[in-house]
Amino acid sequence: MDANAEARATLERSGLPAPAVADWLANEPKIGGDYSDDALAHMRFWRAGEELVGRLPRKSERSEPARQAAAVLHRILRVSRDRFLATHMETLYRGITHEFKNFVRVERLAYAAAELLPGLVPTADQVAAEAQLLQRDKEGREIDQGLLFSRILAHPVTGAHLCHAMLLPRAEAVERLPMLRERGALDLGAARVERRGKASHVTMSNPRFLNAEDEGTIDAVETAIDLALLDPATEVCVLRGDVVEHPKYRGKHVFSTGINLTHLYHGKISYLWYVKREMGFVNKMYRGLATPDASPDEICGDLSEKLWIAGVDAFAIGGGCQYLLALDYVVAARDAYMTLPARKEGIIPGAANMRLPRFTGDRIARQAVQHGRRINCDTPEGRLICDEIATSETMDRTLDRVVEDLTGSGVVSAAANRRAFRVAQEPLDLFRRYMAVYAREQAFCHFSPALIANLERYWNAAERKP
Repeated sequence: MDANAEARATLERSGLPAPAVADWLANEPKIGGDYSDDALAHMRFWRAGEELVGRLPRKSERSEPARQAAAVLHRILRVSRDRFLATHMETLYRGITHEFKNFVRVERLAYAAAELLPGLVPTADQVAAEAQLLQRDKEGREIDQGLLFSRILAHPVTGAHLCHAMLLPRAEAVERLPMLRERGALDLGAARVERRGKASHVTMSNPRFLNAEDEGTIDAVETAIDLALLDPATEVCVLRGDVVEHPKYRGKHVFSTGINLTHLYHGKISYLWYVKREMGFVNKMYRGLATPDASPDEICGDLSEKLWIAGVDAFAIGGGCQYLLALDYVVAARDAYMTLPARKEGIIPGAANMRLPRFTGDRIARQAVQHGRRINCDTPEGRLICDEIATSETMDRTLDRVVEDLTGSGVVSAAANRRAFRVAQEPLDLFRRYMAVYAREQAFCHFSPALIANLERYWNAAERKP
């Protein structure tokens, strides 16, 4: 039985009407080369395929034949979308950005593509509807966003342009900068930025969830980081976690537990969250802020950057550990530890697969990512990442002293030196190519049944309240 006949048999076993199935399979379009003609033919095919998906029961109520039929429909649709993008992605991107004149962030770009080519990627309404469901009950439409971003980032020109867009300061930061300059501090809810002498201090604050990252924190943290970098009155930046509410740590600082796994299990983390985070504030800490009229490329670019210091209290788990790999100096409490529990979560730990081996070597990096190895900060392995160890009681004084050491004689060459390190270790084009893989693979991980199983097994996620 050939693939088309096998697909037809699977779809018909689910109860889908044979004539509709046969007609849909027979009309799968080929790539002809003309953008307009190909777009019209593919949009008709995608619409008809989605109508067949819509005839199946909801995912949580599907029989095994219906589940198999949905998998076949999504596979055929994704192959068609990806094939279209392989030929026409640049034309689409040029249309959205008006021939590269406009910088469009990923969250806007995804939905602009949905408007220009209905059926290519989900609409904002479709994603909002799925956000009301548990992660295991979602259709997984956002995987198509991953295919789109992977194709964009894999292309040297469109990928570089998108990286540039994501390194620009958020409009909210530009609007609030005069207020920060006047007051010296701003509280953004999930993050605070405060000027203390020559340093901008950014405090991540999600106390109920041990300063975890989720949809409610990402915009505030990025805005705070933008403001810290934009503030002309400071020379360096400090990143730290807030005091938390958890009984075990009440009244104490903790750095971060990474992604909010409870929210992830309950479907409250979108796919776009991963791309926004990695290409947004994490990359901004590593590279600095770009301007619209200058390339952010290390060799000829113009980036506004400062040295970043981390104060790690208690632990830096998952995303918290990933931050440290993008910063310049890490002060850790003696009893603090780091983990990258990607295997138990079922996702890719941001850019850690690219950055961690530079610190620890390949073996320890693989043990951390693939086998959940815990690294205590005050150990030989931990000191490969952490520059200095302090006690919890002396953390504030140690951070103040590090700031003074770094700024006492000026930081004239700081940006030049970090750029020189970066061009040798992780130039923008290497980051772009890594993100092309990350964008695609993380989309499939995010909707994998294995992710749900891991969260239930290792996190007892079904019993936790979001």
